[in-house]
Amino acid sequence: MSNTNHQTEKQKILSFCWQHFLLLLALDLMTLGVALCVRSNLGSSVISSLPYVLSLAGPVSFLPEWTIGHYTILMNFVFVICQILILRKQFELVQLFQLLVGFVFGWLIDFNMWLTDFLTCETLVSQILTQLAGCTVMGIGIAFEIKCGSVTMPGEGISIAVSRVSKLPFPKAKIIVDTTLVIIAVVASFIFFGRWIWSAVGIGTMFAMVYVGLVVKHTMPHIKWFDRVLAYVPGFHRYLVGLLRFITKN
Repeated sequence: MSNTNHQTEKQKILSFCWQHFLLLLALDLMTLGVALCVRSNLGSSVISSLPYVLSLAGPVSFLPEWTIGHYTILMNFVFVICQILILRKQFELVQLFQLLVGFVFGWLIDFNMWLTDFLTCETLVSQILTQLAGCTVMGIGIAFEIKCGSVTMPGEGISIAVSRVSKLPFPKAKIIVDTTLVIIAVVASFIFFGRWIWSAVGIGTMFAMVYVGLVVKHTMPHIKWFDRVLAYVPGFHRYLVGLLRFITKN
């Protein structure tokens, strides 16, 4: 196209790849936060509470000995199925892309669990600091993920579906979904262990339910510059290649 206000097909493809690369970085931040919360032993994040309990139950029950990431992928798959059942004809086929994002999210959780394997929190202070760091990093990652705006996470998708069908505001539907997940995780801990597993669903989980949302709220106004980063500029890839060559040569 001769009109500079419109991107060529090549530029659209490059823009699509660039934006989803940034989304991948945002998901990595989110899952790093998830991993840090797990390492704190004060309670995992809401989204990982049930997968964490199930991963602990694997070696002592009939459940598969899967990782947190594997159970997260399964849970995200169930979320999408639930959306289809709830919305029926209103479900948009493009939302099946959530399955891919859910898979990547689960894989990144396992990657960051491996990355933080060295981290041991033996004192209350270290546990609190690790939980605080995890929730902060997760909140920042969620803020960037929202800015990317290219896809709906399965956990958000199920909340949107509940909101649309029940006519409840999204924040209330989100609270209902999150609370339900935590309750199921607690019930699962009693079923498989006969007691409440506080390291999986604990005070840190309750803290995350409130604090992560506050981090997202206060981060959003400070990352308006990210909109410019998201906007692919023709020739930008040449700048990146040149920068990479400069770094490797020096």
